[in-house]
Amino acid sequence: MNASALAARLREHFDLVHIEVEDQSDRHRHHREAGGGGHYQVVLVTADFENKSPMERHRLVYQALASEMGTTIHALALTTLTPNQWRAGRSPSEIGGTTP
Repeated sequence: MNASALAARLREHFDLVHIEVEDQSDRHRHHREAGGGGHYQVVLVTADFENKSPMERHRLVYQALASEMGTTIHALALTTLTPNQWRAGRSPSEIGGTTP
């Protein structure tokens, strides 16, 4: 899986306002545990996250990628925002997400 395929997969599951996917696999190629799976940093912006805690948002993403987790995806760093949070420019740490 590459960054564009991951983005396409997420678009299938969410009505996205914005998405960023960075493939960071090259930074982790020495990790024996990766077993060939990729490392990705993802920013998702969707109204699907309204009224959901950061944990609930992450669960939705992991459910959408269930067949890829542990196989083609080894690690996933998520920043999950509502459209209002994204427009307000709040940092992920202020709203309970992960920082890049």
